[in-house]
Amino acid sequence: MGDRMPAVTPLVTRFAPSPNGRLHLGHALSAIIAHDLAKASGGRFLLRIEDIDGPRSRPDLADEFRRDLAWLGLEWEEVPAQSTRLASYAAAAEALKARGLLYACTCTRKEIAEAGARPGLEGLIYPGTCKHRPPDPARPAAWRLDAAKALAATGPLLWQDELAGPQAVDFSGLGDVVLVRKDLPASYHLAVTLDDAADGVTLVTRGADLFAASHVHRTLQALLGLPAVRWYHHPLLTDETGQKLAKRRGSPALAERRAAGENGRMLAEQLRMQHLRLGT
Repeated sequence: MGDRMPAVTPLVTRFAPSPNGRLHLGHALSAIIAHDLAKASGGRFLLRIEDIDGPRSRPDLADEFRRDLAWLGLEWEEVPAQSTRLASYAAAAEALKARGLLYACTCTRKEIAEAGARPGLEGLIYPGTCKHRPPDPARPAAWRLDAAKALAATGPLLWQDELAGPQAVDFSGLGDVVLVRKDLPASYHLAVTLDDAADGVTLVTRGADLFAASHVHRTLQALLGLPAVRWYHHPLLTDETGQKLAKRRGSPALAERRAAGENGRMLAEQLRMQHLRLGT
């Protein structure tokens, strides 16, 4: 018998939009990449609605997202939305608190800036003000991960990006990130890590603007005994000014293109070609 081609491991990928604004071309590219990588491997492409952003989360937008994906010619399996998973977030946070890995923080953004916080990879790096004093019980508190204690608990960690290669976990540009927000049951970091594990995701595809977040997510996987995943951080689409496409800047919505009669499958092919030209 001749040599056999090595077997391709089926991938589980996901697209996880928040229904607080309409999808634009940047979202479409992320969804297409995740879809195509899963399908090429004989795997599964999941849709998860991240709907815990309080009153900003709109069920009607989740329905719009489904129509957008179908218009692009994508096929998916839908998994439970974040709003059904609050108990898992609370349990994980309590487990980390019990190990002394989280501390309460009542600081406002203004107070953090006034404390001389230096710029980091996700905004200002928290200077640790509340770590060194008891929080005021009369003020609402977030819960932050004590990065030094977390790294002492895990030891050196690596994570794998399919484009950039192996990465050593490093919190120097992040500091003590928030895991439980003052106004929400979990931060993006905690919720998405738990959700990906619950859904069996093996390859996380997302924009390069979230590259630094993977240092946090790999650490949480180790602390909570969750499987390590691989990541694929793709280059971002930008507008004519060179800025990344964003809901808050009014980037053209997919729904508007769809309503105008544009061919979604043709648009998807154009985005695939653009992805190739970006060098990935």
